[in-house]
This record gives sequence, structure tokens and C-alpha cells, in this order.
Amino acid sequence: MIVGTSMGLGIASGAWVCNLIVFLISIFNVKNIAAAQISNIISGFVSLFPFVTAVLADSAFGAFSVTLVSSIVSLLGVFMFTLIVTIKSLRPPPCPLHSTCVPPTTFQNSFLYITLILASLGLGGSRFLLGTMGADQLDNPKHQARFFNWFVFVIYFSWIIGYTLLIYIQTSVSWALSFFIALAANMIAVALFLPGSRIYRKIPPQGSPFTSIARVFVAAFKNKKMVDDDCYLHENQHSKLSSYEKPTLIKQGDNETRDTIKKSWSQCTVEEVEDLKKLIKIMPLWSSSIFLSVAVGIIMSFTVLMALVMDRSVTSYYKIPPATFVVVTFVLTAITSSMLDRYILPTYKKLTGRHLSFLTCIGVGHACNILAVISFALIERRRHKLIEAYHLTDQQNAVAPLSALWLIIPLVITGIGEGFSFSPEVALYYQEFPKSLRSTSTSMISLHIAAGFYISSAFINLVGRTTSWLPNDINHGRVDKACWVLAIVITVNFAYFLVCARLYKYNNPDSTSDNSKTMSN
Repeated sequence: MIVGTSMGLGIASGAWVCNLIVFLISIFNVKNIAAAQISNIISGFVSLFPFVTAVLADSAFGAFSVTLVSSIVSLLGVFMFTLIVTIKSLRPPPCPLHSTCVPPTTFQNSFLYITLILASLGLGGSRFLLGTMGADQLDNPKHQARFFNWFVFVIYFSWIIGYTLLIYIQTSVSWALSFFIALAANMIAVALFLPGSRIYRKIPPQGSPFTSIARVFVAAFKNKKMVDDDCYLHENQHSKLSSYEKPTLIKQGDNETRDTIKKSWSQCTVEEVEDLKKLIKIMPLWSSSIFLSVAVGIIMSFTVLMALVMDRSVTSYYKIPPATFVVVTFVLTAITSSMLDRYILPTYKKLTGRHLSFLTCIGVGHACNILAVISFALIERRRHKLIEAYHLTDQQNAVAPLSALWLIIPLVITGIGEGFSFSPEVALYYQEFPKSLRSTSTSMISLHIAAGFYISSAFINLVGRTTSWLPNDINHGRVDKACWVLAIVITVNFAYFLVCARLYKYNNPDSTSDNSKTMSN
């Protein structure tokens, strides 16, 4: 039921997420670069909201309630998209061939942005909480790691449907039909998820974990001047105190016993301090993954823009829609994720006699991103030379005599990297985060995805403002130079990741080791 719900919501979101740039350009008359930036901002919002909903789930409402509400909000957003493509007054008229496009009215823009916000809230609020709920149904960490592989596979498989079937319907049949299909998929997702309320294992919320974290900092500040002789430890520990243990101190004159300690802003448990230490220890690793998402966000945006000015013909009768090229990444991610624990890791074990750790898999993702960006730079350089050689720079958005199928190469590399890094990263956070942050742990990857999309949008904006590399017509710019700058940035970030990974010590090394063995069995 949980996996089926994830599939339905993924298909529903595919109608608008997968082709948003083209939707904004062709339906709302938005300019190319602006459409790419809006798409990145929305993608960032979709990835940011899972963290907010995860905190709400852990703190007060539980994963089931938040997921149910989010799936209903998603249904409302998809319904409003359906209205936009079926009612002419909700969108501007199509652009004439040889005259200025009519911009959308204030009402049309308002309706569009409300629709985008609702659809984003619905998708973001359910995507990773479903992963947490699925893992909560299983007791064995080995089974949980395997579940995450298949959970990632389902996410990307649903996007594959969006980037192929739904985009084909949008470009060859009608936008309205694609959104009616999405609406039906969202309805099925809600109908499939709701009946399971009686049989799901529901982990009750334990109050805001961030309150406990704040209490540790406050207690540490209040107790920083205490000495060992004036106090004792909350958990009956008598070793020499470190600065991390100061918040657990209890003054000898307190009227509370060692066994019955009330929560206050002057003292906290050793477990709460240990939870904070776990968060502090893993945050450098988490931050190193932000630029993984930056690279992916920019690659996705540039793919669509580059495909628009390349030869997309497969036959004399059919051209591949620009956004459909991105599906190559999803296909390779889905294939790699599903093969990771069945074929790839066992083969590595047979060849080397060693197990691949979660951190090693994530490192493969970093390396693949660097290669993908370099490949994009080389392809764009070749395309730009052909534009100059055939004197096409005077034509607006002229198509270069270069097959867009060349874009498949970097997209394949990106997909393999995502397949290696995505599910191991989710599993790593689920195991290494404190138990009180289970829902939040699986959403942490969405948080760095959100940061990555916002940074990618800021990167495009910065490059556009400070250079002439990214004009509205990229035939007059130098997208390849922007890619080379990005390649340098993510290479430096890869070095940072290697340092963090080298210094990181697992909180539960036995469980992690078992997991690696299980993934390779």
C-alpha cells in the first residue's frame, strides 16, 4: 500500500514537474531562462517542504496523518492544473508567430502560483514520509536498507512514466488529457493509502526533538562554570566531564533525585546530549551532498534548454520532446538502485574481497557528477562551434546541426551516480540519526536537494548577471563556460566530501557492516 501510494503520487506529480519549463514557456509565455529559474525554485520548494513535514510528523502529528493531508493537498493542486489547461481564461493566449507574446494577467499569475504552491506542498509533504513509514514497518536494518533501494526505484519509475507517457501526451495529444490522467493517479493514491490506517505500524510522535536540542545548548551555557565536585551526572556517570557532558550536571543541592529528573532548561539527559553529538558529527557529511543536488539541478535545466536548440529528430515524423531527455537519468537511477544490492555490490565483493560502504557509494555519486558536467561542457562547446560555422547566430533560437542524442551520455552518467548515492544516503541517515528524528532523517536528503536547487537557481542568476554566457537565446552565450565553472566547484566539493568521509565514525558500525554485507548478498 505504501509503495503503491508513492507510485500514484509520483505519476500525478509527473504531469507538472516533468515538463514545467515547457509548460511555463508554451502555456504562460514565460521567457526561457526565467522559466528555468522558476522551475529550479519550485523544485527546491518541493524538496524543502519534506523537512518541514517530517518535523511536524516527529513532533506532533505522526507520519500517517501528515502524509494523508499532503496527498489530499496534492490532489487539489493537480485539480487546479487541470483547470488551467482546460479553461482558457486561466491562461494567456498563445504566442503569435511574428508578434509580441501577451503576458499573463495578475489573476492568471496568481492562480498559477497558488496552483504551484499547493501541488508542491502536496508532493513535498508526502514523498519522504512514505519512505519513513515503509521502513517503520520493518524491524531488521538489513530489510530497511533493501526497502530504501526499492523505494527509490519506485520514485524514479513513476517519474519515468511522467517524462515519457505524460510528456508525449502533452506534446502530441493535449495538455488536458495528461492532467486528467494525473488527477486519476492522485485519486487512486489517496484511495490506496487511506484503508491501510488500520494495519500500518504507526510510530507515535515524541514531541519536538529540536526542543531537546535547544535545551542541551541552554543547559550547557548555564552549567559551563560548574566543576565536578559540586555536582553529579544525570545518568550516574562519574568519569571526567567534557564540555558535551556539562548539560547533564545536577547540582548537589537540587531537590530532585537521580532517578526522577524533570525536563528543564538547566539539565538534560545523557541520551539527549548523545543525540546532539550524533547530529553535529553527521552534518559535515550532509553539507557535502548539497552540491550533488546543485549539479543535478543545473544539468536538468541545461538539458532542456540545450535540447531546444539541437536536432531532436528520431525519424522524419517524430521529434523527442526536450524534457523527455531527462528521463534517461531517471531510467539509469532506477536500474542502478534496483541492481545495487543484487548485482553491483556482490560483483564488487567477488572482485576485491571487500564490501562497499554507504560512504563509498555516495562518493561514486560525487565522481559521476563531475564527469557528467564535463561531458555537458564538451557537448555544448561542439554545438556552439557548429552554430558559428553554419552562421546561425543571427537566427533566433536556431537549431544546430547536432543530434540531441549526444545529451544521453552525461545523463547516463548522472543517473548512475544518483543510483549509487541516493538510497545509500537515505539509509545512512535513517541509521545514524537519533531515533527521535526518524522521519526527519529520511527528509534530510530532501533538504540538501532543496538547497541544491536554490543554489543552482542563484548560480544561473549570478552567471547571467556577471557574464554574457547565459542570454535568453543560448546561441549567443557560452553555456559551456558556465559548465566548466560548475565542474571546478563540485570538484572542490568532492575533496571536501573525501575529508568528511575519512574522518567520520559510524554510530553503529556493526549494523552498518551487516547492512553492507546484506546489500552484497
